[in-house]
Amino acid sequence: MNVLVVGSGGREHALVWKIAQSPLVKKIYCAPGNPGTGRLAENVPLKVDDLDGLLAFAREKAIDLTVVGPELPLSLGLVDRFEAAGLLAFGARRNAAIIEASKAFSKDLMQKYRVPTAFYEVFTEVEPALAFIARHGAPIVVKADGLAAGKGVIVARTTEEANAAVRDMLSGNAFGAAGSRVVIEEFLEGEEASFLAFTDGQRIIPLASAQDHKPVFDNDEGPNTGGMGAYSPAPVVTPAVHEKAMAEVMRRAVDGMAAEGRRYQGVLYAGLMIKDGEVKTLEFNARFGDPECQPLLMRLKSDLVPVLIACARGNLEGIELEWHDQAAVCVVMASGGYPGDFAKGFPIDGLEQAEQIDDLVVFHAGTAEAGGRIVNSGGRVLGVTGRGPTVAAAIDKAYQGVRTIAWEGAHYRTDIGGKALGR
Repeated sequence: MNVLVVGSGGREHALVWKIAQSPLVKKIYCAPGNPGTGRLAENVPLKVDDLDGLLAFAREKAIDLTVVGPELPLSLGLVDRFEAAGLLAFGARRNAAIIEASKAFSKDLMQKYRVPTAFYEVFTEVEPALAFIARHGAPIVVKADGLAAGKGVIVARTTEEANAAVRDMLSGNAFGAAGSRVVIEEFLEGEEASFLAFTDGQRIIPLASAQDHKPVFDNDEGPNTGGMGAYSPAPVVTPAVHEKAMAEVMRRAVDGMAAEGRRYQGVLYAGLMIKDGEVKTLEFNARFGDPECQPLLMRLKSDLVPVLIACARGNLEGIELEWHDQAAVCVVMASGGYPGDFAKGFPIDGLEQAEQIDDLVVFHAGTAEAGGRIVNSGGRVLGVTGRGPTVAAAIDKAYQGVRTIAWEGAHYRTDIGGKALGR
């Protein structure tokens, strides 16, 4: 079969890497892809929001399955367009992708269907928002309502910081239309985990546990990013926590979406805060996490393609996932200055040497080709992902790869996976 993967990040490279292992697949295209996907697939110069172009290409190349990676084309209705044309596409439809595209919708859904979460209010004007902050004090969390590439969440340690975030979003246009409405919610203490599951709108098949590292610097300091690394399994997700997450979060969300006439098919990702065995939901995402996708697919033993097809067809009956016993750790190497301004175009050294290391895969994200060299072209550049018999061994493997790679200004956290070692 012919498969089209939509997107250009580390998540999409991981999807292409895993899909390429399926005996069902003859040819893979990736739009727009990156130099990493280009080794396994044919890259197509189409943007993820070019719905007409993507549909025309899928028809021309007789694409049997389209896999949508990022949130933007999902929220624009790419899956709906493909389905209307009689083409099979994996991902949430537009009216279901709103669970990520609007944090206000997501919080209201959680409240209505008793999904445990932080108390919150939604604001479109500055003064009422500032009054709410004054009443509740800090720490407090300010979120842009719409899609902001993982950067629209400000964990404010002081009321001044929270007030500034509100002004930036509502009057300063910090996140454009995404910040024209804000959600302000209580700050939750505990340890975060990423809980992902495939669902056909009724059945729910959980993936292995994972943990992301959002802040840019070690010890979870500095501003939030799209994610600086991830590992799987995450020991904080005990069997009891897993059971609660399935029953109180995933089950209620999937059933709630169905009750709202928004049947959810695809992968649903809940960001959880775990404290003393209790689970609260920080947010939902309508796609694979990036970078969680990288270690999860490194650990997945099953062929991914039949699962994607079953989800897209709306029937997961009989589907089971098999996992490698090993752990996997992904360390994101970023451009200096990310998530703020950064310089691009620096040649990356050591990629070939890193790729020779056993049980290590270097997933490309913000890379490009220039003058016959791979250069940095985005904020998050590479996801160096190692596998090992334990989390500690996988950490060592990932950082062995990281130390082999270099470019001017390259930055990465040195503590990815460290929380697991404490357990």
